[in-house]
Amino acid sequence: MTLENLLAISRLQTLTPDKTAIGKLLTAATRNLLDAQLLAVSASNRFDAAYKVIMQCAVIGLQANGYRLSTSQPGHHQTAIQSLPKSMGVSQDVAIVLDALRKRRNLNDYDGDPIPDAALAACLQEAALLLAHTRSWLQTHHPELLD
Repeated sequence: MTLENLLAISRLQTLTPDKTAIGKLLTAATRNLLDAQLLAVSASNRFDAAYKVIMQCAVIGLQANGYRLSTSQPGHHQTAIQSLPKSMGVSQDVAIVLDALRKRRNLNDYDGDPIPDAALAACLQEAALLLAHTRSWLQTHHPELLD
């Protein structure tokens, strides 16, 4: 499914890319990645902070392409993650891993399931890799949106 298809079915809305907004999201993602690495914080909160990085990067990819999520629609986290191959050229295999982390987050948030050490490690690793990919992708495809 293309980004245009998602727009047509009201999963996305159009917007004008905003350098300031993208800069704020990059700063927040960097801060959240640092927070996720704090050992004094619970695994659940560290996982949440790392997952936030993933979502912030996905939002950056959409915004840089002139889209925003329709947050009033259910499943907007899933839409954001599944759009990464189209918005920033993330491999489908990585998107599948990120979607599994989204599902793990939902189990923790809505059912109280604990975050296993392996899931935390995976989320930390994927968040760091996606943030690096996001910066590189912006530099290559939208340098005008970076400071």
